Amino acid sequence: MSLNAESAQPLAAKVRVIGHRGASALRPEHTLASYAVAIQDGADVVEPDLVATKDGVLVIRHENEIGGTTDVASHPEFASRRTTKTVDGVRIDGWFIEDFTLAELKTLRTRERLPDIRKHNATYDGQFTVPTFEEMIEFVAAESSARGRVIGIIPEIKHGTYFRGIGLPMEDRLLAVLAAHAYTRTAPVEIQSFEVGNLKYLHEKLGTAHPNIRLLQLMDAADAHPADEPGTTYGAMMTPAGLKAIRGYADAIGPSIRSIIPLDKDGRLAPVSTLVRDAHAAGLEVHPYTFRPENHFLAADFRDGAGDAARNEEGSVKEIRAYLATGIDAFFTDDPALGRRAVDGR
Repeated sequence: MSLNAESAQPLAAKVRVIGHRGASALRPEHTLASYAVAIQDGADVVEPDLVATKDGVLVIRHENEIGGTTDVASHPEFASRRTTKTVDGVRIDGWFIEDFTLAELKTLRTRERLPDIRKHNATYDGQFTVPTFEEMIEFVAAESSARGRVIGIIPEIKHGTYFRGIGLPMEDRLLAVLAAHAYTRTAPVEIQSFEVGNLKYLHEKLGTAHPNIRLLQLMDAADAHPADEPGTTYGAMMTPAGLKAIRGYADAIGPSIRSIIPLDKDGRLAPVSTLVRDAHAAGLEVHPYTFRPENHFLAADFRDGAGDAARNEEGSVKEIRAYLATGIDAFFTDDPALGRRAVDGR
């Protein structure tokens, strides 16, 4: 992989390390244990994905289907709640968070989402509960006080249009939780969404009264589209004109790392795209996702011969540094310790 002069960017003064779902390479994702490891390992920011329970409480799960990340399937009292739903145009079979009250959800225990790759994480199955957003804020605030450093929070609103459609809109609930806690009234907060309308709504709602809260437009594959804007594609949003439009309501973009440096047919790094340069020209920061330390997820340039599921710390650090050279401002990683090493050792 080579950076040409046109695509190389000045290095950001302080690139922030974002603990993706905590330290999800080391503990089951979206548990307080995962956030504890992420903070211990030097994450500047930690990420909760937000969904809503039947009684309207914001809880932290990557998806509203919870069969893959909890032990709900082993609870006979909930067997009848297994169903099929269409979420953002995709039919999904399982158990859904919006069919459970918080009290019911708290009887479940979490499970590792990728047990074949992260076998170590699977040893923690059954040990943790699903945290509420409020519990996570309280935990981060306590960690911040104990460690003497501010830790940012970057919540993602999952399936905003879907939840609004079933009478559980999350945007105002999120703002209410943030306003209720002294920590999130001043600590850095960045609200993310793959949708557009809710970010525009939040931009208008927040105005200039909440300088600690920023907005991040997430981006999927170039040919995919936001759930609330089927007439546009993320590819169009990544053009200079699209980025200029995003700057009207957001502070940063969150594309896939492969939108910045794609992979070629052999899985190796291809030439760098102009996305970082174009986003910076539009006044946007760039916070790509997600760096993962296992060979399975690395570009072929950085894999070793230890096996597909093996951790490859040196390869991960080298991959992150290749992307740091493009001028990104922050990045999501499943292993914040490696992200910290990549940033601090440049």
